[in-house]
Amino acid sequence: MSHGVVLKSQIKCPECGYRKVETMPTDSYLWFYVCEKCRVILKPLKSECCIFCTYGSVPCIPIQLSNLKERNCC
Repeated sequence: MSHGVVLKSQIKCPECGYRKVETMPTDSYLWFYVCEKCRVILKPLKSECCIFCTYGSVPCIPIQLSNLKERNCC
């Protein structure tokens, strides 16, 4: 992974508030996630690409890489 990319994100369930740190996949997006506490199935909002971008403390790896490119472009 590139320098500055964070591989872990804390997912917060919007139903019960439970939080858990998860490792993000490096080769795919995560579109569904089951809360360990209340068992609700989380799906990303229409405007987001994945669970981490909707419910995570850190956006997914492709978004992080995109932001790094924008910051370092000039």
